[in-house]
Amino acid sequence: MTLEEELRAFPLTGRFLFGRLRQTLTHEERAVIESLPEEIATYQSSSRIVASGSVCGRSTLLVEGFIVRGLEHLNGGGEKRSALSLHVPGDFVDLHCFALKRLDHNVDTIGPAKLAYVPHEKLQEVLREKPHLARLLWSSTLLDAAMHRQWIMKLEQLTTPRRIAHIFAELWRRLEMVGLANADGFETPLTQADLADMSGSTAVHANRALRELREKGIAEFRRGKVIVQDRGALQDYADFAADYLYGEGQLALAREHFAI
Repeated sequence: MTLEEELRAFPLTGRFLFGRLRQTLTHEERAVIESLPEEIATYQSSSRIVASGSVCGRSTLLVEGFIVRGLEHLNGGGEKRSALSLHVPGDFVDLHCFALKRLDHNVDTIGPAKLAYVPHEKLQEVLREKPHLARLLWSSTLLDAAMHRQWIMKLEQLTTPRRIAHIFAELWRRLEMVGLANADGFETPLTQADLADMSGSTAVHANRALRELREKGIAEFRRGKVIVQDRGALQDYADFAADYLYGEGQLALAREHFAI
C-alpha cells in the first residue's frame, strides 16, 4: 500500500513503521494497531505528556507534530534540558513505559501535536495474542536505540555545526520516510534552543553553528524551515549515512527477517 492508501485506511497509525517494517504487517495487524488508541489528544503548544518518575498506564503514538525525550539538570545555577531523542509522526514514542512503568526522563511535545494514547492493558493483549505484532512493537523501540547510539557517537566525534548538520540530515530522512519532507528540506517547530539541547551546546554556540552552516552553504534554518541546496554536501559535512535507520542500505529490513 502507498502512504496515501495507508492513511486513508488507518488515519491514526498509517505512518507507524512506514518505510521500514510496515510491509511485514498483515492487514489484520494494521487494523489491530489502529484499534489500540482509546484517547486522541491535540496540543496547541509545547506540553509535557510524561514527567520523569511518574507512573505510566499508557503509551503514546505520535500522529502529528514532534516530540522530544529529555533530561533536565542544573547548569550554572539554571535548569537545562539535554535532549535524548526526537520523534516524528508514526513513532510509538514511549513503549518503554509499558515495560518500566516509570521513566527516568521527560517526554514533551514541541509545538502543536496530535497524540494517540494506548492503554497498557491493550498492549498486554497484543503480547499475549499477537506474537508477530508484539515483535514489531519491540523492534520499534530497538530502532529508537539505534538512533540514540548514533547521537551519542556524533556528540563525541563532531563539532557543534556538524552535530546540528547531522540532526538535520537524520530528521530530513526520517520525515521523508513518512511523507513529510520537501525536496529541499523540511518544516519543523524546532527553535535554536531546541537545537542547542539536541547538540549538547548552548544557545549561543547553536546560533554560531547555524550561522556557519548558512555561510558554508550547507543548510539554512529560518522561520521553522530547514532549507538545503545540496543534500550530498549536507550529508558529507555531517558524516551521515542512513543505514542505522534500517530503511535502506545493508541494514534494510525485509519481510523474511520477521517470519515466525
